[in-house]
Amino acid sequence: MKKRMLTEMGMGTSLRRQDYTEAAVRAVKDALWHNSINLAELFGRDKAEMLIDLEIGVQQPDRVDTAALAAVFPYGQVTVSVVKGGLDVPRADGGKPTVIANAAISVSFEMGA
Repeated sequence: MKKRMLTEMGMGTSLRRQDYTEAAVRAVKDALWHNSINLAELFGRDKAEMLIDLEIGVQQPDRVDTAALAAVFPYGQVTVSVVKGGLDVPRADGGKPTVIANAAISVSFEMGA
């Protein structure tokens, strides 16, 4: 049975380039920065056993490179889902909008019944 142990959130931006992947990577790193809990070690498990579910919200989900997001994690089994969310904030000068991405990371383990 898959049991969620931790959920963490983060936010990232691309101020001028409208790079949805970069904003999403920054959101993931922001979420990871908030967390220093070593879950695997707390439960006597190997870090490779961590089931990591990453959900990213941006206004243009099809412009996010999911492989680049999965590559941020040094271990664990990562599943990436990109959905419509976040914000595109218009610029006063009429240029490309600022992109804001939101990340939610959930870490789970397969546990006995």
